[in-house]
Amino acid sequence: MDPKVEQLGKGKISKLLLNYALPAIIATTASSLYNIIDRIFIGQGVGPMAISGLTLTLPIMNLAIAFGTLVGAGASAMVSIRMGQKRRADAIRILGNALTLNIILGISFSIVSLIFLDEILLLFGASSQTLPYAREFMQIILVANVIPHVFYGLNNVMRASGYPAKAMFSILLTIAINIILAPIFIFVLKLGIKGAAMATVIAQTVGMIWVLAHFFSRKPYIHFRFSGFKLKRKIVIDIFAIGMSPFAIHVAASVVSIITNLELSKYGGDYSIGAYGIIGSIGMLVVMVVLGLTQGMQPIVGFNYGSKQYKRVTDTLILTIIWASIISFIGFFGSMIFPKAIARAFTTDQTLISVTTHGMRITMAVFFVVGFQITVSSFFQYIGKAKTAIFLSLSRQVLFLIPLLLILPLFYGLDGVWVALPASDLLATIITTFILFYYKNKLAQKSSMS
Repeated sequence: MDPKVEQLGKGKISKLLLNYALPAIIATTASSLYNIIDRIFIGQGVGPMAISGLTLTLPIMNLAIAFGTLVGAGASAMVSIRMGQKRRADAIRILGNALTLNIILGISFSIVSLIFLDEILLLFGASSQTLPYAREFMQIILVANVIPHVFYGLNNVMRASGYPAKAMFSILLTIAINIILAPIFIFVLKLGIKGAAMATVIAQTVGMIWVLAHFFSRKPYIHFRFSGFKLKRKIVIDIFAIGMSPFAIHVAASVVSIITNLELSKYGGDYSIGAYGIIGSIGMLVVMVVLGLTQGMQPIVGFNYGSKQYKRVTDTLILTIIWASIISFIGFFGSMIFPKAIARAFTTDQTLISVTTHGMRITMAVFFVVGFQITVSSFFQYIGKAKTAIFLSLSRQVLFLIPLLLILPLFYGLDGVWVALPASDLLATIITTFILFYYKNKLAQKSSMS
């Protein structure tokens, strides 16, 4: 077995987590920073309604990500577990099936979405002012939708199969290209929001080529074999079962985005939708740091769970929770102290600044619990406990957030929309805590018997 892989079961956990998480954190943070910079370019170079239009595309983007994650997260978790079980041939077949599934789902999603694009955007809350911006952006993104499916899906597998630094580089490469091209297309060539979409597609194409070249090479421990591209029913079912948790998260996030946009449009108008986009960008920056941390946790947890080293599994989880909680607290603190400065970075429009500042202070009120919740949900996904992971992932969005979004605005108007977000975070964290302690005790029992 590759020495890098063997270290997952023997090395010091804190060092392993740092080695695997740091590249992932750099990649996910850089990716989120790009999205923030992109919104700043659009807000400053096109206008406040363009930010609102971009926000309206979030439900479609989340759905696209959902199908990509369904395959990428499921395949990467399975590869980690199979490597821990020393079943290399199975891991290689999973990799090939992941590529085939990403291509099929990516193309199918593009076709359906492009046919009904205007109707979808209007259903999601677009107005006559914001629809043109949303349409221009999504037409380009959707035509090339298969590219990010393949890129991000296989990049997850690259990280899980022992190449975290290389996976980080592929993300940084696309971001660098994106940041260079976006201002050129938006400000120099005057392509507006369409230019932002073009820059994104070109950058992701380069990233996809990089990742494919890695797996077509014979050097990596896990690489493509043409026999693996043929879909196997058992592998597809297993990928979907494990990937269903993050898939459900993104589908629920899409539904939440739709309802939130509609409620914001009803009680606050286009400016409140733009504010939601800015607040979401900042929240996502912190969330992406936490997700990078949990991605670093994945190969360690998956390998040791597969090799029945349950004490190492528990120790990795606890350390990740501590780090994730510190990260989310920093996000909470910054949002409470500097909301106006953050809003001004995106726009000079005083109305949008005012709405964003007020909404951010309410929305981020209990943000310090988010790191804990994300880590625990991801943990159950990584050890193959799909049903538990799905329940925890959906508890915030479906059980609490959607009902609160529909009820609270009836009494508190626009503030009711903002309050629904932190209230659901708090309630979901309580449930997550109870379930975590239950399973932690079960792992302790397994550890004592192994």
